[in-house]
Amino acid sequence: MYVCICHRVSEKEVRGCIEAGARSEEEVEDACEAGGGCGTCLDRITDMLEAHYGPPVMSSEASPI
Repeated sequence: MYVCICHRVSEKEVRGCIEAGARSEEEVEDACEAGGGCGTCLDRITDMLEAHYGPPVMSSEASPI
């Protein structure tokens, strides 16, 4: 199944980039071009990153306004 239709990047390819160390949408795009077209796949890439690394953690220095 394709994650990124614009660049024909499969779920397996994106997962491989994540397993190789990509930790953000930008790093996935640099590694395999997924997310670099229309942007529709960014939510799926984020879901895959969170499934692998867990949800993002807010910095303890960040304070709500």
